[in-house]
Amino acid sequence: MKNLKSYLMIAGDKEKHLSKIDELSCDVAMINLEDGVADKQAALNLLEKRFKEGEFRAKNKFIVVRVNPLDETGCEEIAVLNTLKPHAIRIPKIKGTADILKAIELIDKEIEIHLSIETKEAFMSLSTFKLDERVTTVYLGILDLLESLELPQSLLKLDNPMIDYILSKFLVDSKIAGCKPIFLTYQDYKNTDEFTAWLLKAKMMGYTATSCISPTQVEIANEMFSSDENEIEKAKYIVKIFEENRANGTTGFSDELYGFIDEPIYKNAKQILKNF
Repeated sequence: MKNLKSYLMIAGDKEKHLSKIDELSCDVAMINLEDGVADKQAALNLLEKRFKEGEFRAKNKFIVVRVNPLDETGCEEIAVLNTLKPHAIRIPKIKGTADILKAIELIDKEIEIHLSIETKEAFMSLSTFKLDERVTTVYLGILDLLESLELPQSLLKLDNPMIDYILSKFLVDSKIAGCKPIFLTYQDYKNTDEFTAWLLKAKMMGYTATSCISPTQVEIANEMFSSDENEIEKAKYIVKIFEENRANGTTGFSDELYGFIDEPIYKNAKQILKNF
């Protein structure tokens, strides 16, 4: 599952929401056991009741479960989820490598490890967080991060250069670490115009996926981050013609369709195909 674009938050304590996972248009169902879930034990019991071992992986969605912090009820939740086998478990409130090493030890080897970057300590050290191949994805919890930095949430505006810095640093450090960065969660789900504007910014910066909190946001995200078929076909052509010429000893040549093609152009085309 390469091109996962839309990550939709689903209440882990709502039977009705869990029963409709297959009907959703999101790429990733993010089952939430953390914020907004009043009775966390009841939510965990509900998952055990609804999903037997292997059922998560039979869904037509990539299933992630967001647990509570490891120093709260996260460890107990992970023990249960190890038997249910979601595709990934998301750990909140990460501060440093000690938290990640603990998660690596606790989580079954068949399950990916996702991290919420929402503390100033995690934000500072993100580029070092690839401590295991299962650590694949990181999420920008920008509201909690602003609080951790002792900055007001009112700064979260499209034209704020400080927010641009946070978004840029998060993306670049994620890439340095070798993890997929997931764009911030836009909370005002009724304001689709501003959500679209945020995603335009995200795409321009290089993001390929975002968190969502409503089906409408999912539809916008899927359209915004969908692959450009012309770009994909161009990349396939460049990879093919470059590899044909390289086999004959040539790694720089002029092409009648796309002009001069050399190894950096080829590597860019390979990256496009890798992402999509």
